[in-house]
Amino acid sequence: MFGIDPMIVSFGLGVGILIGLTGIGGGSLMTPLLIIVLGVQPVVAIGTDLAYTAITKTLGGWRHIRKGTVDLGVVRRLAGGGVPGAVIGVLLLDYLHSNYGKSFDKDVLAFLAAALMLVATVVLVRAVLLPRLSLRERHSYTFHTRSHVASIALGLVLGLILGVTSVGGGALVGAALLIVYRLTPQRVVGTDIFVAALVAWAAGLTQMFSGHVDLALMGTILIGSIPGVWIGTRMMDFVPAHALRVTLGAVLLGSALAVVKKAGVNIPVEVIFAAPAVVGLLAWGAFRAGLRAPVVAPEITSAAVAVGALVPAGDEA
Repeated sequence: MFGIDPMIVSFGLGVGILIGLTGIGGGSLMTPLLIIVLGVQPVVAIGTDLAYTAITKTLGGWRHIRKGTVDLGVVRRLAGGGVPGAVIGVLLLDYLHSNYGKSFDKDVLAFLAAALMLVATVVLVRAVLLPRLSLRERHSYTFHTRSHVASIALGLVLGLILGVTSVGGGALVGAALLIVYRLTPQRVVGTDIFVAALVAWAAGLTQMFSGHVDLALMGTILIGSIPGVWIGTRMMDFVPAHALRVTLGAVLLGSALAVVKKAGVNIPVEVIFAAPAVVGLLAWGAFRAGLRAPVVAPEITSAAVAVGALVPAGDEA
């Protein structure tokens, strides 16, 4: 369908760098780009993105395994729920598309926009709360029976979202690793990429069997993405990740608004650009204020209270 288009290669390179740096960027950026800029059918864009993401995140995951920045215990639990969740999500999407045809495209865009809004919110909140969330960081997480089951359930939900929209494999898993498991930033990125790779393989292969993967388009994206992931993992120790996350959250918000407009909602172009810029500046200001404020480590953080009912804290490793 597509030849070796330099624009598609550049998209792949940029998104690949973001995946290597933050674990975020696969479906959250590439799927909207394919739909809005290239006019790819939503279901095909989602399927192609999942297939290419599986390969790029596998490369990134391998590098992180070698660097020792992957918590394999967390990977087993989240992927144990995420893999079947992703397959269910893809099969559900395929069933609905087969029964409703092109009339279902607007619904797919609505699902995608909602997922992008969720991811943008998670990324920005995570960036703002980072100074406080880092107080109780740990290298690994020790599981108990309740946290084992809850982690599988959490993975199931995240996999379902990824299977339906191709969005969230990096941002939502990364937020769980930071807030629920309280891993160090390097372990968050490495574990995030490795979990997302396993879940993306399950979803991507299912999409391929469903006939929703454009192999030529995927190959063109990979030409840029493979070196991009390598560059990103090399840069992660030198780039201020907090500033990058605030910027990325604002861009994701703009992507969500653009997808909503693509679905037929009359949103002025000015709003699509201005709203993310304002939100990004506010988030950056809140982050800087959090750095300056004196912080006393509480016994239980407010973030932990919000998710404590889901996954009880494990023992310190």
